[in-house]
Formats: sequence, structure tokens, C-alpha cells
Amino acid sequence: MRRIALLTHPGAGRGRGAHARAVVLPRLRRAGFEVLDLVGGSAEEASVLARDAVGSGVESLVACGGDGTVHLALQHVAGTATALGVVPAGTGNDLARELGIPGDPAGAADRVVGGARRTLDLARVGDRWVATVVACGFDALVADRAAAMSWPRGPARYVVATAVELRHLAPRRYTLELDGRVRTVEAVLAAVGNTSSFGGGLRITEGARTDDGLLDVVVVRSLDRRGLVRAFPSLYRGTHTGHPAYEHHRARSVTVAAAGITAYADGEPVGPLPLTVTAVPAAVEVIA
Repeated sequence: MRRIALLTHPGAGRGRGAHARAVVLPRLRRAGFEVLDLVGGSAEEASVLARDAVGSGVESLVACGGDGTVHLALQHVAGTATALGVVPAGTGNDLARELGIPGDPAGAADRVVGGARRTLDLARVGDRWVATVVACGFDALVADRAAAMSWPRGPARYVVATAVELRHLAPRRYTLELDGRVRTVEAVLAAVGNTSSFGGGLRITEGARTDDGLLDVVVVRSLDRRGLVRAFPSLYRGTHTGHPAYEHHRARSVTVAAAGITAYADGEPVGPLPLTVTAVPAAVEVIA
């Protein structure tokens, strides 16, 4: 019998994680898998459960939750023989979207049962593995403010945080070191992508590929509040690449420096700038 682990964050997506687990767990067992049912009450507990499951030699670790759950699981499967599965049950679900995994739990479970795999590059920031995008600009400031807010709950928190940060919008001086080449620019946003989108479908690093061994580095040079608001819808369509303030580079390694910004990766805080992000080719197998 094939052994896999299902790691669930029950509170993800305002309870969608628990609902997804109730659908996925019996479906996987009916398909003949021996499923380790891992439910983490905290990030620390979930990390221990995931580490022990991968150490026991499970065939795959299936993350059932949002991008934070996927990011946690990734830390334990990257560089191992254990594949990563994803059942999207959060708000953003950015990696699932990139991989074309269905948003409904039954459809996502069927992908796990099917077992088709592909190999992905990852990004590395210090000792952290990153699947999607490292946010280093206005987007990171919004995430930082939202994390400090107790009200409102859910996606509305990000709307409020965005409105507050827009009032304080100002360009910052960024220094980028791209494979040894140094670029200094005044910008409101900088992002380093392994995949093309973050934040629930904002296609900031449009054109990024997960198998080319390169990172896609995007800078949006100085814009005022009105300009940023007007450009925002184009980020969902990926048509912002023609904007005169848009700048795009590719590199194997990039160091991003700017004052007063905590970077976020896969939606999780990874530390203050400056940070170095490095591409790691073929670092993980995913079920997709």
C-alpha cells in the first residue's frame, strides 16, 4: 500500500481547510493509499508533523490549506524524494493556480490519485525555500500592515491595509545586484519571481517559468497613488508589462536592498532587506 501524508491547516480560508480535508481524506483512502492524517494546531506543530512524515519515507506530502500551508510543507519536501501535493483551500492559492490544480477539493484529490509529477525550480532565501514570489515593495508593506491588524478579518483586511499604505506611498531607492551586475533605481515595487503570480492572481512576474533555472526580477519605477491604482487591474491580466514604469530582468541570483521593508515570500515574512534570492533548478517534484 502506498503511504502518503495529508497535512491540513483546518482554519485556512476561514474553515475551508477543514472542509477540504473531509472531502479529500476518504477519497484518497478509497483509492488505496495509506494516508497519515496530519492536522497541525499551530505552525510549529504542523512543521514537526511534516518533518517526521517525510523522514518516515512517505511517497508524497499533500498540503491542504492556503499558501502558508504549502510554504510550510515545501520546507520539508524540497531536495528530498518526497513529492509535494496541493489541495488549495486558502485565499490566494498561488502555487495551485500556477500548476493548474482544480480549486475544488475533489478535483484536487483526483490529481493526487492520478499521481502525474513534474519537477520545479525553487528559489532560496537564506534557509527558506520559496515556490512563488518574493515581494520586496509596496506589496510587502501591505502584507506587513495587514499582519499587524486585528480587524477586519479575511480578505477585507488587505483592502484596508492597501488603502492605508497608499496614503503613504513614496518611491524608495533600490539597489539590485543581478548576477554581479548592479542596478540602482527609484521604485515603488520590486519582486523576485519563480512563478508568475502572487497575492491571489496578481501576475507581477508575467512570463516566469518554473523550469528555466532563472529568477524573474520585476521593478515598477516611481508612480504616484493615482498611477498605481490605474495600473493595478493590468496586474491581474499580465498586461502591465507594457507600462513605461515596468522593468524586467532575469538572473540566477539577485540581492535586493532598500530601507524599511520586510520581504514576504509565498505570503510569509522572511526578513528585512537586503536579502539574496537564488534559483535552485529542479529542487522539488510536485503532483500536477
